[in-house]
Amino acid sequence: MATSYKLLFLPGDGIGPEVTAEVEKVARALSADGVIGFEIEHADIGGAGYDAHRDPYPDETAYRVKEADAVMLGAVGGPKWVDVPFDKRPEQGLLDIRKDMNLYANLRPAFVFDQLIGASSLKEHIIKGLDVMIVRELIGGVYFGQPRGIEDLGNGKKRGYNTATYSTDEVTRVAEVAFNIARARGKTLCSIDKANVLESMIVWRETVTSVGKKYPDVALSHMYVDNAAMQLATKPAQFDVMLCPNLAGDILSDLAAAMTGSLGMLPSASLGDKQPNGLPYALYEPVHGSAPDIAGQGKANPLAAILSFEMLLRYSLGAHATADALRTAVADVLDSFRTPDIMEDGKIKVDTATMGDQVVARMRKQLAKVA
Repeated sequence: MATSYKLLFLPGDGIGPEVTAEVEKVARALSADGVIGFEIEHADIGGAGYDAHRDPYPDETAYRVKEADAVMLGAVGGPKWVDVPFDKRPEQGLLDIRKDMNLYANLRPAFVFDQLIGASSLKEHIIKGLDVMIVRELIGGVYFGQPRGIEDLGNGKKRGYNTATYSTDEVTRVAEVAFNIARARGKTLCSIDKANVLESMIVWRETVTSVGKKYPDVALSHMYVDNAAMQLATKPAQFDVMLCPNLAGDILSDLAAAMTGSLGMLPSASLGDKQPNGLPYALYEPVHGSAPDIAGQGKANPLAAILSFEMLLRYSLGAHATADALRTAVADVLDSFRTPDIMEDGKIKVDTATMGDQVVARMRKQLAKVA
């Protein structure tokens, strides 16, 4: 085995430890079989970080993040920590790690396995074949612009304000990520904005257009966000890669996720600049939350976390053949097995660990075919 990578697990809260345990099975199987080597470490984040260190993003975790080649996160949050100081809540740990790693490009694929088409609320002819990659700018825009705050106007009245702002550099770096992804997929990119009413979005559109000139093989189009929401819900097949500013990406990625019928199936990745070793700073996590109501019961669906690891193989390590084998393994498992959240008549209901075991077994079969 020529190369070994440092993989940091941040299990977090709720079902996070359960689903990341199944990802660890996959990673250890790849190591044991001599496919890709992983040196695995664990650290705390979110509520687990607060309980152990009184900090949702402890210094020890921040140190290990910088030493890792890639980071796998489970989930953060839960009612247990609702009364802790606002700046110490589990969700703050997620914001802190994104900022610390400078993760400016969030990748949210929305796809439907044929076996799960019936779970969508949309008609089959609309949802079948859905495979959209939403690239969301993650650390700029109205969520982070300054000034922001709440002003006391007196007489019991207040005024809240936020600043929507984007610079050329902020847009350029996330646009380049999106264009490169589009180049490797269907070679079409739709940039989303609200340039008809917002100056920050004029800068966004102008910059994306300029970056697009370096990618003549990628067909670029622009669409206002309100129209994009309607088009995504009614004619999703027209989209391949959607490049979105922070707020629009937040909304449209959740819309796309809802269309697939199950958050328990959707992964995500957040990418930053390159590390000294040439790999990107990267954080991978399932889209679903911590689901504290089912934590510890073996009911959690680990497939979103496993598919997040598939993205890690693809976007951090460039191990496309291994990623393909893992994705095929997930599809094969869905032919027969279900966790409670995606249960259908005629399928075998299994717990979290069994689902992970089934994926590992089928992944090994797929890799054996191409060995």
